[in-house]
Amino acid sequence: MTSALFDLTGKTALVTGSSRGIGKAIAHGLAEAGARIVLNGVNTERLEVTRAEFATQYGDDRVAAYAFDVTDDAAVTQAIESMEQDIAPIDVLVNNAGIQHRVPLLDLAVEDWERVITTNLTSAFLVGRTVARGMIERGAGKIINIASVQTDLARPTIGAYTASKGGIRNLTRAMTAEWASHGIQINAIAPGYIHTEMTQKLVDDEQFNSWILGRTPAHRWGTTDDIVGPAIWLSSPASAFVNGQVIFVDGGMTVIV
Repeated sequence: MTSALFDLTGKTALVTGSSRGIGKAIAHGLAEAGARIVLNGVNTERLEVTRAEFATQYGDDRVAAYAFDVTDDAAVTQAIESMEQDIAPIDVLVNNAGIQHRVPLLDLAVEDWERVITTNLTSAFLVGRTVARGMIERGAGKIINIASVQTDLARPTIGAYTASKGGIRNLTRAMTAEWASHGIQINAIAPGYIHTEMTQKLVDDEQFNSWILGRTPAHRWGTTDDIVGPAIWLSSPASAFVNGQVIFVDGGMTVIV
């Protein structure tokens, strides 16, 4: 009974921004739980390398890759229509695509502000809305939006990112308010500071690394594997009555002052 609650066999999951980092780890976890995986990214070479890796591990019939820009409404619509016609309806969507830009607010160019907001927040709206149309027709679905500890906290130089992740929390609530009655569960995962290729420079910064270790009750950086369990839970029947929640996976960072 317990294993069946977390079984994703026969489900199809789209994970945006999944050619590396947290998105790739989540995609691996969902595949291990039995799901068919649709990978996404804009770097076609890196995406193909990841697709080939997944195909070797899980079989060609359980992995596909679609390179499309998650900030382009027309491209999103075309890609979702193609994958649902060619593969299967999307049962699970993980809105993971995101970027960072470190500049003080007084020096932040408007175009960089807009690029971060569009990539991190608007993309979740565009992909989420397009996938939700089919989920509503079928009366079931799971949507997971990737937030951040910056959903609750703020640090200098990352104002646009902080605003985008705060927006993810309330977008998750708005989606719940409108779509939960159709059998869809929409939730968010808010990772803490995760050691990835993109954060390696921060890990290597002795002063910043010491701050992270001191600020986090678990006294360590998170790993991409730390995000996998919550993602499987929120994708599975085990979370059938969980809706509109932000699950912080941060080693306790957001509960202390």
